[in-house]
Amino acid sequence: MSTVGNVRDILEAAYPPELAESWDAVGLICGDPAETVHKVAFALDCTQAVAEEAIAIGAQMLVVHHPLLLRGVTSVAADTPKGRVIHTLIRNGVALFAAHTNADSARPGVNDRLAELLGVHPGRPILPKPHTLDKWGVMVPSADAPAVKAAVFAVGAGNIGEYAECSFEYSGSGQFRPLQGANPAIGTVGELEYVDELRVEFIAPTPARRAIERALRQAHPYEEPAFDIVRLENTVDIENAYGLGRVGELDTPMPLRDFVARVAERLPATEWGIRAAGDPEMIVRRVAVSSGSGDSFLERVSGLDIDVYVTSDLRHHPVDEHLRAGGPAIIDTAHWASEFPWCEQAAGIVGEQLDVAVEMIDIRTDPWTLAACKINNL
Repeated sequence: MSTVGNVRDILEAAYPPELAESWDAVGLICGDPAETVHKVAFALDCTQAVAEEAIAIGAQMLVVHHPLLLRGVTSVAADTPKGRVIHTLIRNGVALFAAHTNADSARPGVNDRLAELLGVHPGRPILPKPHTLDKWGVMVPSADAPAVKAAVFAVGAGNIGEYAECSFEYSGSGQFRPLQGANPAIGTVGELEYVDELRVEFIAPTPARRAIERALRQAHPYEEPAFDIVRLENTVDIENAYGLGRVGELDTPMPLRDFVARVAERLPATEWGIRAAGDPEMIVRRVAVSSGSGDSFLERVSGLDIDVYVTSDLRHHPVDEHLRAGGPAIIDTAHWASEFPWCEQAAGIVGEQLDVAVEMIDIRTDPWTLAACKINNL
């Protein structure tokens, strides 16, 4: 039996909340972590139509990319748009979870999925994040060490290069005196207790700290486990660093005209479609992608060795200035289309690790519903 909390743990291990931008609001928005989950639905946005579809397909949890409550609200009354969504979900027992900029920066994440879909090897981020490691030391009774290690390894601890489940341990004797109000797993309140323990040491990425601590506490037999965490200096492997956007080689060099056609063919269809700026015959070999709104990266991608930049929500003047300054060609996609493919990735992660059904809600939440183009007869 899986719970909302189990799904949250899996998603936070894959998309650590610590990777989210400071302004973001990610994680469990509504729902009881103890509630049972048999089906999880995935969508990009939690609109009223998406919430009602999640209920119709029998989901107990809805996972989205865009947070419903990104900015502060003073009311979730049922006669407000967001309040109506929240009330609909809670009344029907559907939890809501969002993975936003943490999923953008994670590896694999939203940007990796976009790059791979377009035939681009997802290499370095456009904007790398510091890639630091923690060294953990956990004291645990010898008999319980295998369960604790298995729990922390499952959420990202113990990986060194091409090796997994790496740890070091040595034995010793621990002591403690449970005080009034304690509920000791071993020992008696008021009496000094001695226990043969192991100190288990392992490393883990700093962004995984929250998920590892939660897993450790759940698996450890003690009411108050003893552990310490030391931040390590680490040489940044920029090619594999966390961060926003991706830069990489295109699988097959081709003219910009053909690459634009590929983008249109491989991304979900929208009325917005695809538009591009640049020489149609230039050869595209190296590409940068940034899912969602990416014009804040225009100056940064101009300093990278790329031929084209793929993103969404671009504005007239920034693009015009970018091209006049000699920047790479631009492909502008619909925001929804560049991010919706991630839903399949997230569903795969949950479906592989938990005994739950997963289902995509492919309601197109892109707001544009009409497009027209006047053709000049030359």
